Amino acid sequence: MGEGHTPGVSRAKVPEESRPPRATPQAVRDELERVLASHEFRSSKRSQEFLRYVIENTLGGHGDLLKERTIGIDVFGRTADYDPSDDATVRVKAGEVRKRLGLYYSSEGLQDPLRIELPFGTYVPEFRLATPDTAPIAPETAQPPATVPEAAMTRSALLRWMLAAALVVAIAAVAYSWFGRAGNPTLDQFWAPVLNDKSPVLICAAFVPVWNLNGYPNATQTPRAEDFVLLNDQFVGGGDLVATSRLVAMLTRMERPYRVRVGNTVTFQDLRGAPAIFVGYSLTRWREISNQMRFFIDASRLPVGITDNGAPTKWSLPNLPPDRRTTEDYALLTRVFHPDTHAMLVEISGITQYGTDAAGELVTNPDLLRDALRGAPSGWQKKNMQLVLHVKVISGVPASPVVVASHFW
Repeated sequence: MGEGHTPGVSRAKVPEESRPPRATPQAVRDELERVLASHEFRSSKRSQEFLRYVIENTLGGHGDLLKERTIGIDVFGRTADYDPSDDATVRVKAGEVRKRLGLYYSSEGLQDPLRIELPFGTYVPEFRLATPDTAPIAPETAQPPATVPEAAMTRSALLRWMLAAALVVAIAAVAYSWFGRAGNPTLDQFWAPVLNDKSPVLICAAFVPVWNLNGYPNATQTPRAEDFVLLNDQFVGGGDLVATSRLVAMLTRMERPYRVRVGNTVTFQDLRGAPAIFVGYSLTRWREISNQMRFFIDASRLPVGITDNGAPTKWSLPNLPPDRRTTEDYALLTRVFHPDTHAMLVEISGITQYGTDAAGELVTNPDLLRDALRGAPSGWQKKNMQLVLHVKVISGVPASPVVVASHFW
């Protein structure tokens, strides 16, 4: 008996012309080459190898062989006695490839005729043709007025571009976060102390101070220092926004109430008696709360880095450029019952936005969190904890974080 067939009930044959069009193998391979040549993939040989392997096996009719152990051996050179339960390389790389695909199709691949997707819970890719009803429409680019000086518009346009880009990434992150997940013991255990009552969780995103050019001086004038105005309560970093969106998606799926606030509007009274999640690094509110912990991000001296009981460590960024574009970052993940607020606090913070983005993914991704806590001591579920994370940044995209130090008490 065929699966899904009910005896005595005939199936209506779907007319050929009403069936949705299917992507041809050649169209899929053409799209694969576009993806692999993109900004998101060309810097990661392993991501390219992973994606090409799963697509070619799927096109060849071998999708049933795409198992974690097989991929580990064929793509990553693991030995025949490789045990996926002790090595999360394939799971982590699959998550990274999903992220890269999401970034590609939210920008460079927005108008591609076909999309490659890697659904959660499987290593078998899916191919979706863009149709007039589903194809994304590229936003129109607003042209600046001809009377506005180019130098002034450059700064204004840059701010708008940063906000638009962060929003696109945030939407992509929400779409990929938690989709299709159910029953994640490690994730539930990590968040249980924070969500053990019915009080709304306070999600606090850190402000990023921005200097805005006040007015538009004549094109022949060089902006003066007094032409810039400090906006210290209006902007949130891109990585902080992505991390916040992941947390919101997770809490929504858990059906847990939450409130989102921005750094400088959070008072000590807000933190008393209710759980809170701090996202991003701030020189104001939660610096005073977290600087007494063992691990702490110290921006008061150079190089900026993570201290251990007040002492400098190797977890620093000595070559951090002024634009804060870096090839690596460090982040802190803290979960603690704080005696001053009498409530659970979770801090998710990188030295730069890349670390915050990666740490936000860690605490909402069951596979990454399980691997990060694999060596945790017995009873970690009810202990305070701090994890120091190292994050590689590839072409502006943070890779999955690696735990380099931990403290449980």
